[in-house]
Formats: sequence, structure tokens, C-alpha cells
Amino acid sequence: MLNSPQMNAITEACKALDDQLSQRFIALDPAGYFLIKLDREASELVVEHYRNDVDERGLATDPETGEVLSCRGGGPRTPAQVYRARSAKEMGIQLTEGEGPHPLTCLDHALYLGRELQRAELALLSGTDYVQD
Repeated sequence: MLNSPQMNAITEACKALDDQLSQRFIALDPAGYFLIKLDREASELVVEHYRNDVDERGLATDPETGEVLSCRGGGPRTPAQVYRARSAKEMGIQLTEGEGPHPLTCLDHALYLGRELQRAELALLSGTDYVQD
């Protein structure tokens, strides 16, 4: 069994590795992006899927106007689809199984979404804040 200092060292090493890996280049999913929210009153995870195209520079663009989408500012967009589930697993099944089309086309995007859904579920269950990474 690990003692507290050992656990702290492992936790810090994992956080440092996670921070380092978060700096790598990731190609955008041409099927779009997701915003994860919590509906605490309904005890549900809410995932909004937004469509986008990816231009020759690798930037996300509005599929209707062709304009580059801003990460900050920019006007409100309407989700193409809204998904609701009671758990990360239930949400993952909705997003990847059964009749398509499915809103994910990249494995790295699916893995990221799974990690974020687990974090969101934990926040929902524990009553803590959730901020999507």
C-alpha cells in the first residue's frame, strides 16, 4: 500500500505528464466538436454536438458560411444535436453505437470525449464543478 507522500508524488507525476501530452498537435474532427454540460436538476450529462468543416490550414470553419470559428467571443451557435444521459457509459453508447450517423470520426477525439465524460460524471455525482478541458 502506498503512503500519502508516495501517492502525492504519483499524482503530481501523472498531472505533469497529462499537461505535457495536452500540448501535442491534434487534428480537428471534421464531424464537429462537443460541449459537455451538467444538468444537475435532472442528474444528467448533456452533450451538445456542433458541426464544422476543417479548412486547408486545419482550422474549424462554419459549414454554412466558411468563416473560421473563434474559440473566444463569436456569436452563439445552435447545436446540430443534443444528447442526454445518466452516465458516461450511457452517453458513450449513444455517441458510438447503433444506427448512425455517429458524430465522431476520429479515434483520438472519441478517447478525449470518453475521458471528459468520466470527469463530468464524477462531478455530477460528487456535486463538484465541471469545466471541460
